[in-house]
Amino acid sequence: MDINQLRCFIAVGQDLHFGRAAQRMEMMPASLSRFIRLLEEDLGVRLLNRSTRNVALTQEGVEFFDEAVKLVTQFDELALRFRAANKRGRKVLRIGAIDSAAQGLIPHLLNHFMQIYPDTDIHLSEDKTVNLIPRLKSGWLDMIFIRPPESLDARLDMRLITRETCVLAVPVNHTLANRDVVSVMDFKEESMIVPERRTRPHSHDLTMNIFKSAGLTPHIAQFAEEKQTILSFVSAGLGLAIVPTSFRNINSEGVTYISLSIDEKVKKLPLSVAWLKGNDEPNVMALLQILSENKAMLVQPL
Repeated sequence: MDINQLRCFIAVGQDLHFGRAAQRMEMMPASLSRFIRLLEEDLGVRLLNRSTRNVALTQEGVEFFDEAVKLVTQFDELALRFRAANKRGRKVLRIGAIDSAAQGLIPHLLNHFMQIYPDTDIHLSEDKTVNLIPRLKSGWLDMIFIRPPESLDARLDMRLITRETCVLAVPVNHTLANRDVVSVMDFKEESMIVPERRTRPHSHDLTMNIFKSAGLTPHIAQFAEEKQTILSFVSAGLGLAIVPTSFRNINSEGVTYISLSIDEKVKKLPLSVAWLKGNDEPNVMALLQILSENKAMLVQPL
């Protein structure tokens, strides 16, 4: 089933006459009839009752006609929108980002970008690294801001941007809530909310390594996957959590963030940008250049 078959069926359904429908579609009646037959074979139902003098919609044809009109209308509207955008000279840049990048780096980076390229439409998708990489490789995204995977696909280019600092998330009524800075020794006996390693290996390992650097093992109260779930658990008093500093930008009632002093040997959270090798689209190259030229300023809050 394709869009041209639907157009032919709609024309016949409106005119109930193959000759007039074919004339309106600027086709030969035999070609129009063949399109309808192929559509019926593909669907496995008869849409039209034909005789030497009359053409009528079957019951299935009536139901299918209304849905076909909706689909063709949506298709035409979509095509018109993209053609109009192209005529205006607008391009689309599809970016994927993990939560901390979407909260921290990306807004400032795009602010610089849009000042120079105001005619670009930005589509931003927030997700985990494990979900963003397949979407980049399949072409649904142009570039992604992620935690670097343990092994890099040969089809991708990747550049390390920075290593993000982290903070300790505690309930607002916690005994540590008024502290400006803490070390792991200050909360070594506390229950911890730790990300799942399967989906957030860097964040999981960071918590484990901070405790390990002090010869400690964390008391894990809960494993959680989504950032909002982690913060909700903290707010509910189920435990504390070590999270990226950019989480401070998230409105989360009942949670206070405290700067965290950690051993210099513990690696902070890496943030990288990745794109498909050979993708030299101007917008992709322009954003990478802006990132490179303004890196020091952009990563400072991280």
